[in-house]
Amino acid sequence: MYLIIVSLIAVLFIVGYHIDSYTKHLRKACKHIPGPFSIPVLGCVGEALTITPKKFLKRTFENNIKYGTLHKAWSLNHFCVFSSNAEFNEQLLASSRTITKDKLYDMLKPWLGTGLLISSGDKWHARRKIITPTFHFTILEKFLEIFEQQSTILVENLSAKADGKTPFNMAPYISAATLDIIAETAMGVKVNAQIDKNVPYSSAVEEIIKLMTWRFLNIHLHSDLVFSILHPFKKLRQTKIIKLMHNFTRGVIENRRKTLENSFSGQVSVASESEVDDVGSKKHKALLDVLLQSSIEGQPLTDEDIREEVDTFMFEGHETTSTALGFTLHLLAQHPKVQQKVVDELNQIYGENNPLDFTLRNLNELKYMEHVIKESMRLYPPVPLIGREITEDFKYTHSSVGNGVLPAGTQVIISIFNSMRESQLFENPSEFIPERHESTNTGSAYSFIPFSAGPRNCIGQKFAMYEMKVVISKIIRQYELLPLGPDVRPLLGIVMRSETGMHLGLQMRK
Repeated sequence: MYLIIVSLIAVLFIVGYHIDSYTKHLRKACKHIPGPFSIPVLGCVGEALTITPKKFLKRTFENNIKYGTLHKAWSLNHFCVFSSNAEFNEQLLASSRTITKDKLYDMLKPWLGTGLLISSGDKWHARRKIITPTFHFTILEKFLEIFEQQSTILVENLSAKADGKTPFNMAPYISAATLDIIAETAMGVKVNAQIDKNVPYSSAVEEIIKLMTWRFLNIHLHSDLVFSILHPFKKLRQTKIIKLMHNFTRGVIENRRKTLENSFSGQVSVASESEVDDVGSKKHKALLDVLLQSSIEGQPLTDEDIREEVDTFMFEGHETTSTALGFTLHLLAQHPKVQQKVVDELNQIYGENNPLDFTLRNLNELKYMEHVIKESMRLYPPVPLIGREITEDFKYTHSSVGNGVLPAGTQVIISIFNSMRESQLFENPSEFIPERHESTNTGSAYSFIPFSAGPRNCIGQKFAMYEMKVVISKIIRQYELLPLGPDVRPLLGIVMRSETGMHLGLQMRK
């Protein structure tokens, strides 16, 4: 017994020594950055253990007040710098040397691989170069028909809820609509999530996002090993769901590749190709078509390369847009004067009794609606946090803590949620005031970063903005949004969610 105790003490001493050695140079280099009290070897592990996903955003806001908008914290072998400071954020996000994502994103690799969201270095640069033309305005113009068609289905589905007195959660309806939109624009297929709730692929997407969000909200489950040990059945379920989605995506890729190859060899005419509905059409050129015809250094992308990017866009283009729309519609319901101004703008541009004939040009004229969307995303950014791993020493300047160097190995968490609620940047920061975005004199471009910023900014932000404008226009032209049900309660996740859902009421607009 005595020997076991001695051995255990020796093991703990060795582990503690290695932990201390690993973080010592990081702590020394960042000693001028304020932060919570840390116990030797353990760091602020006590505080880390008491932070829950529900408390995280509130705790980081409190730490901003206590330690400043740039502060540090470390626990065991994890050393992290937290920033909601626009000055520091600009230096980090604008640099091409700090584009490596934090290890937190590794949790998504079984599903997304190392696509554009997670990859770094040469692979990221090559993929970004290939995918950027997909969001050229000439292609986005063709997507408007899809936005309009799926929004029409959404409006029809909402009619059963438009009794003018009963609150309901808008989130599931918006989620199904954005899934249908991204599936058709990214892959060229209809998954009919709004019509058939039992489609295997759409059900799998919903389930895997809920599972990944649950893991994200439980910090100890970020490790795939820990997740497998503590929840073996959920791990098996995750594997099964991912396999189903991968098989679906691979099937679409294989069919579309054959169609393109046959068209190039003259076996399929242009007219017949446009009739191929299940794998996309020439009229609606999907992201998949661009990837199938792309190459890197003369070599075409493999099917697995393409699958990574398609699955990445299925995730990013679905969840983030769904969240942004949900919060925006809820806020419009809570602010009837703002809602009326949006309606007035629509009537001015399209005519009060005329159909909504969407073009990029008239969507660009919806300036006030854009201010509303931006203000909603300022208060409730779909991606509340951005993680970076410093891979080489990074020099920075800061007006409060002075100049410094973040050593390689430092983890940086940028709180988009807190940075866009800073009173030094935004007057009355907790209030919903769309008019604040009318002014172009807002200081640093890095003050408002719901789509991130710099080299790794969101490549699909124009796509998302046009999609949201079409969906909001269709809904608000048909229905009056009513302030019914509980307020939203932001909850930290891979993508921001509301613990209470996105509730409102509807009644037919007179």
